[in-house]
Amino acid sequence: MFASSGNEGRPLLMGILNLTPDSFSDGGRYLDVEVASAMAAHMVAAGANIIDVGGESTRPGALAVTAALQLERVLPVISELHKRLPATVAISIDTRSVDVARAALQTGARIVNDISAGGDAGMFETVAAHSAGIVLMHMQGSPATMQDAPHYDDVTSEVRAFLLKRAHAAEAAGIPHHNIALDPGIGFGKTQAHNLRLLATLDELVVCGYAVLLGTSRKRFMGAICSESDAQELLGATCATTALGVAAGVRIVRVHDVKANRQAADIAWAIDAERLTAPR
Repeated sequence: MFASSGNEGRPLLMGILNLTPDSFSDGGRYLDVEVASAMAAHMVAAGANIIDVGGESTRPGALAVTAALQLERVLPVISELHKRLPATVAISIDTRSVDVARAALQTGARIVNDISAGGDAGMFETVAAHSAGIVLMHMQGSPATMQDAPHYDDVTSEVRAFLLKRAHAAEAAGIPHHNIALDPGIGFGKTQAHNLRLLATLDELVVCGYAVLLGTSRKRFMGAICSESDAQELLGATCATTALGVAAGVRIVRVHDVKANRQAADIAWAIDAERLTAPR
């Protein structure tokens, strides 16, 4: 699933398709099935390998959304994308609900992007039964509370230890190693200092041997650094983290703006490939 993009190991781009009225930078834009499908096609044309469909906002302060409401939002779109998109493009369901994951996988999704890292009982078994991929993310607290004074003694080692523990549990439940990706959860229960430390030490997660997913797209901590309050204006900042992440060995990058980040990822990947093959 995550071992190879089918194009000589090029990084995978996961395009974000939020079917929510309240996501932090694009809420309410893709509530119509046709509009959402057109956006997915646009992202694929721009270089997306995965379309990540979500029916629950997990921005800081967001409250949980019922499985029934998530299904009402996501299933019609997943069904349409399954019919329209090339077989080489994977559909991902962004959910922490096993009921939503199961229905999405039955409808055509091939990946579960789970911010709770399999916190819902039966999630790992459901993913394994469908031979699907899973993204395991680290989060301190819940979206409603995660930014209420997050604390770590050593953020890199604590995040890494948590993710490895969940990855091993996923494998024990029958999910193959190559179908597991780890996400350090930038912005999920972290301060700006925590986010920067995790970005500076991505290689320490990469060396664990699982695919690593990076999701920084348009996030608030970058706006604070760049003195920019409009999330839509953080494309350059996002591309910088994409390039640095790929250079550190990140396998998958989750973004809103696919075209520019495809370029950033490909350039970083090409430079890194040259570095590895250059004579010493």
